[in-house]
Amino acid sequence: MRYGIDVAILGDLAEPARLVTLAREAEAAGWDALLVWDHLAFAWGMPSADPWVVLAAAARETSRIRLGTAVTAVARHRPETLAHTVATFDRLSGGRAILGAGLGGVPGEFTAFGSPRPGGAVLDEALDVISSLWSGDEVRHRGAHYTVDGVRLSPLPLQRPRVPVWVGGSAPAALRRAARWDGWIVAGDDPDGRMTLSPGGLAEQVAEIRRHRPPEADLDVALIGVSEPGSSVTPYADAGATWWLEHLHGQRGTLDQLVERIRSGPPR
Repeated sequence: MRYGIDVAILGDLAEPARLVTLAREAEAAGWDALLVWDHLAFAWGMPSADPWVVLAAAARETSRIRLGTAVTAVARHRPETLAHTVATFDRLSGGRAILGAGLGGVPGEFTAFGSPRPGGAVLDEALDVISSLWSGDEVRHRGAHYTVDGVRLSPLPLQRPRVPVWVGGSAPAALRRAARWDGWIVAGDDPDGRMTLSPGGLAEQVAEIRRHRPPEADLDVALIGVSEPGSSVTPYADAGATWWLEHLHGQRGTLDQLVERIRSGPPR
């Protein structure tokens, strides 16, 4: 298992310099990744940072840890723009990007700007367009929601054949979607810092994903959770998790307290 942190860049943590501090501390303490929330939380009254801007700043202050989103509401973006942004970020970071992808869990981030939250068909088509653009081939696509008329993206991401796409969500459709891509992200905790997903529950969902996936294909399984320094998360590794993402947000404490948790290192 590898270990990362998942930061809710909302409220006080929307200040970009604070995320950079957490990124530096995470790399120094031996964590393997830093992922961030991707929300337009200002639409419902809370400050929020742009994920790719703050991740770019974190990339310039680190050299090893993976960097990405957990997760991006893909349908809030034009697929060609998101493909371009992530490709540029992958090059800037030296090939360390991860795109966490989902429907988006806050409908108000769509409806506040005049559109309903799209369904899974839009997400699926958008991911196909993004992946096609990352291939380097000329893309010609005419679908129900998007059209690409003979476009070749340049420059491409450093990672080949593409930036890893980790799908978020625990609904049956999300599990089937995750089986098509490179990984799955699932929240295992609640806002009060309690684990709500048991190792057995995780194992059942991983088995469902693998039921729709070639048996020999690798799959990243990233579990978002909370732990105390020195505690063991081995039961989750045994259940199929390949990543533990320590959940850091304002309800867990001040910036200094979050830094202290990071410095204490990953669980084992």
